[in-house]
Amino acid sequence: MEEGLRERKKRETRQRIADIAMGLFLRRGFDNVTVAEVAKAADVSVNTVFNYFRTKEDLFLDRGEETEDLLARAVRERREGETAVGAVRRDFFESLESGDWRYGMSEGMDLFAQRVRESVALQSRVRMLDVQREERLARTLAEESDADHDDPDPWLVSAQICAVVNALTRHFAIRQMAGEDPARIRADIGRHAERAFDLLERGIGDYCARPAPGALSLP
Repeated sequence: MEEGLRERKKRETRQRIADIAMGLFLRRGFDNVTVAEVAKAADVSVNTVFNYFRTKEDLFLDRGEETEDLLARAVRERREGETAVGAVRRDFFESLESGDWRYGMSEGMDLFAQRVRESVALQSRVRMLDVQREERLARTLAEESDADHDDPDPWLVSAQICAVVNALTRHFAIRQMAGEDPARIRADIGRHAERAFDLLERGIGDYCARPAPGALSLP
């Protein structure tokens, strides 16, 4: 019980620092805010900030671990009989319909994307996050499909899934930064996503399907 309280306080402190930092970054720009200013606004020391966040970029991308694991988690938690593509497709549309942040299609993402565009450091960090997400998905696909260590299929499938997700997210951000209504964009994205996932499913749709209970495995 005591350990649980301690962990909860740590999570709350981390979230408070991240929220304050994001407010400063969105108002003034990422490169115009120092870690010392974040620490002062959060009423903590600079060392405390770095105890929770390794770098300034991690302060901005405080949900980086969740984002990196997003697609791999969808595959790990897929339903009986559901394929890897089907699991990602379902998770994508659930997020799109609810306006959740995890696929970058929520309110306020235009300003978030603009701040990334303004900072070379953030652009580099986002690219690294994309690479790590693709690698994590590929390793999960390899584990879930019991692929040989030199089998390139998990990596090929991961690259295709990530390309679709990244293209849809980028399309949303560009249109929102141009001032279009997010609700209208999401409706259009839904149509584009249906087409994109249809194309994926025709090519790799049966890859890494989770067997139903009692189903016979084919040789």
